[in-house]
Amino acid sequence: MSFETLRVVRDARGVATVTLNRPDKRNALSAAMIADLTDLTAQLDADATLRAVVLTGEGPVFCAGGDLDWMRAQVEADRATRMSEARKLARMFGALNALRAPLIAAIRGAALGGGAGLASVCDVALAETGTRFGFTETRLGLIPATIGPYVLARLGEGAARRVFMSSRIFGAEEAERLGLIARAVEPGGLEAAVAAEVEPYLSTAPGAVARAKALARQLGPPIDEAVIEATITALADAWETGEAREGIAAFLEKRAPPWAPPSDR
Repeated sequence: MSFETLRVVRDARGVATVTLNRPDKRNALSAAMIADLTDLTAQLDADATLRAVVLTGEGPVFCAGGDLDWMRAQVEADRATRMSEARKLARMFGALNALRAPLIAAIRGAALGGGAGLASVCDVALAETGTRFGFTETRLGLIPATIGPYVLARLGEGAARRVFMSSRIFGAEEAERLGLIARAVEPGGLEAAVAAEVEPYLSTAPGAVARAKALARQLGPPIDEAVIEATITALADAWETGEAREGIAAFLEKRAPPWAPPSDR
């Protein structure tokens, strides 16, 4: 498997390791990476012998959220284009969430915005202590829309509301308490912790695992086409606000937006 923004290795046990491979951009979600992850998921789903998938990031940061060039393009786009791009992002998260094989995240450095969304669609997410998490969209005048259904499914509404709207940065220990990750692991222990999560699946029937995962999704909070379309519309609506225009402009120009406290301006 060859992708522009990913490195994919499948070992003899049937375990695929997917590495987000834009370390110079802190593995931010570009249009190319969104497409690559969507296409990869389809390929992985076609492999009925796959035991597990490990998702990680090259370099010191797992995923810093949206790519700057992608965000610039959204600023200049019309509503139809923004809806189309939001739909691609939503489909990527949906495909990863529905992946038939267990999806295990190994997170270092930071998982912000869409990076925290990636953690939410994994069956198990593990992170090194010192990792920073945050749903940072409201700092930009936007909302965590397309990742929202998966964040709420993972955290529950009560826990989600503690971090979903504030853009507050929080650590791996709090992410564990909230339920965003399964466990915070001391530096140097992440690979062993991931291996321990993978190990039980090597003794299970891949088809039965896939059916059990599908049942868990069916019994959990519904994330159907209507829900996904609602998030796409909500994101497109947010992009059209004055807050989003000012927030994105401030972010791209590396200055504080007007709603930041005076000390930050």
